[in-house]
Amino acid sequence: MTTAPSNSPPKGHEVVQGYLKTLDASPGVYRMLDEKGAVLYVGKARNLKARVSSYARPTGHSARIARMIRETVTMMFLTTRTETEALLLEQNLIKQLKPRYNVLLRDDKSFPNILVSKEHGFPPIKKHRGAKKEKGDYYGPFASAGAVNRTLNQLQKVFLLRNCSDATFESRTRPCLLYQIKRCSGPCVGLVSETEYGGLVRDAEKFLQGRSTKVQEKLAAEMQVASAEMEFERAAALRDRLKALTFIQSSQAVNPAGVAEADIVALHMDGGQACVQVFFIRANQNWGNRDYYPRTGSGADAAEVMQAFLGQFYDTKDPPRQILLSDDIEDSDLMVEALSEKAGRKVELLVPQRGEKKELVAGALRNARESLARKMSESATQTKLLRGLAEAFDLEAPPARIEVYDNSHIQGAHAVGGMIVAGADGFLKSQYRKFNIKDAELTPGDDFGMMREMLTRRFKRLLKEDPDRQTEAWPDLLLIDGGAGQVSAVRGIMSELGVEDVPMVGVAKGVDRDAGKEEFHRTGQRPFALRRGDPVLYFVQRLRDEAHRFAIGAHRAKRSKAVGATPLDDVPGIGATRKRALLAHFGSAKAVGRADLADLKAVEGISEKIAVTIYDYFHEKG
Repeated sequence: MTTAPSNSPPKGHEVVQGYLKTLDASPGVYRMLDEKGAVLYVGKARNLKARVSSYARPTGHSARIARMIRETVTMMFLTTRTETEALLLEQNLIKQLKPRYNVLLRDDKSFPNILVSKEHGFPPIKKHRGAKKEKGDYYGPFASAGAVNRTLNQLQKVFLLRNCSDATFESRTRPCLLYQIKRCSGPCVGLVSETEYGGLVRDAEKFLQGRSTKVQEKLAAEMQVASAEMEFERAAALRDRLKALTFIQSSQAVNPAGVAEADIVALHMDGGQACVQVFFIRANQNWGNRDYYPRTGSGADAAEVMQAFLGQFYDTKDPPRQILLSDDIEDSDLMVEALSEKAGRKVELLVPQRGEKKELVAGALRNARESLARKMSESATQTKLLRGLAEAFDLEAPPARIEVYDNSHIQGAHAVGGMIVAGADGFLKSQYRKFNIKDAELTPGDDFGMMREMLTRRFKRLLKEDPDRQTEAWPDLLLIDGGAGQVSAVRGIMSELGVEDVPMVGVAKGVDRDAGKEEFHRTGQRPFALRRGDPVLYFVQRLRDEAHRFAIGAHRAKRSKAVGATPLDDVPGIGATRKRALLAHFGSAKAVGRADLADLKAVEGISEKIAVTIYDYFHEKG
């Protein structure tokens, strides 16, 4: 890594000029930093010396690049073995450092898949998100949980596969409601054989692989046979399944015949803002779309936005065989090499000029244009609300980041704190955080104590990670659910942490706890209210309600997990399959804990080594 020469000028292109004699033609990554040491820009280069020399010229730059050069005080360099390595390192550093002048993908959530599990004789079909650790076949990605749920709902109608947990399956003694409404074939109580159920699973997988025509033909033939044999009830059931299958296909809107597996990525830019629309085509079926609004780095052009988006988007996702683009990128050869290496097979980047692929991109581009228009309209409204909030609460400027805190518990049990974040782009859900309350000495129901723990953990981490407040992670306003007492307590907590300059407002229900009569409390000032119907009042209510919703959701998830937990969950080497086998054999976790070594070894799937581990775990604890 190279540091600035001691005689380098303080700023600008002359600073850049001073580095040229220390660089060679190696590929690598460079960083431009301002006088506070904040990273302004991260870039990659096939040839570091040639690339950096372009910044040493005093003229000929776009307004964005000229501003960036003027603010540059020092640079850092890291050479790589290959150009592809430089591309991957660049995108990783951008996501990590979030430089002001880079294009940044701000929403990078994982996508759900459909999983046909293979860990059971009667495998369920279910939604899956995250690491693919469970044995089975995965189909996706789907653009959203809603897209998966809609598909699963229809697949249940067509193929009658179960979606219950293995524990529920093992404990059933009579069919559940899903069987009654013809959404499940009832394998839990032996109403379908393992062979017949396996046939339903194979048909479902054929459909998910794009071979739905064969499934339709099979169902139609079975319906004709049932009708000919006067089995009218069975024929009607098959007819209903055939209708449901047809409905799935018609509701997918886009079912390209000539594109089996591709992501369609279309970019529309307007007024310095960008929308990227991504459609997922798998098995010749449309599995949904999602829009993204990358930060454009103060004026990047379409090629740079598209290239940055692709690099960051596929950093944590498996690329398909084809990616159809609305705009070409500069280093398409490097991107193809990087994506192919990640996928372990060839990946194509195409900017189609005619035919079905061109039409698919045009459709995605139309969606991007309409989405950005809606987003800009919503942003204008949000900006107006933030200005109104600043005026109502006497803030120096409209807040760029608002943090709202709440907690949820039942008499102190399963206590969870929640933090939601809002700003110019509305609710920033990727920034939400939940806090499992860990202090065992808290009095049950001590809301002040929970708030103390939550804020202490939040701001201690913030002080450690960004003591100079150079990132956007610091809030401009804290909203607290409560009145003068809560505000005073929070002010004390923040003073102890040495953070006394973040404005905070307590939101308390007014007379008769009536929504619309909220009172607002600030340190050292009299409480006040906003008039009924004031858009700012509704805005604050939405913020508070969202915090309440998030905290309650986190609490319920924690409580549900605790209800389904058993001591077997903590035994090393015991996963879902072995846990199920042990519970089926002994009847309860308590009985497993009392079992001797010989009985444990008798359980199917429990080796002598695992039996010893289980025995030692319970007897060392007991």
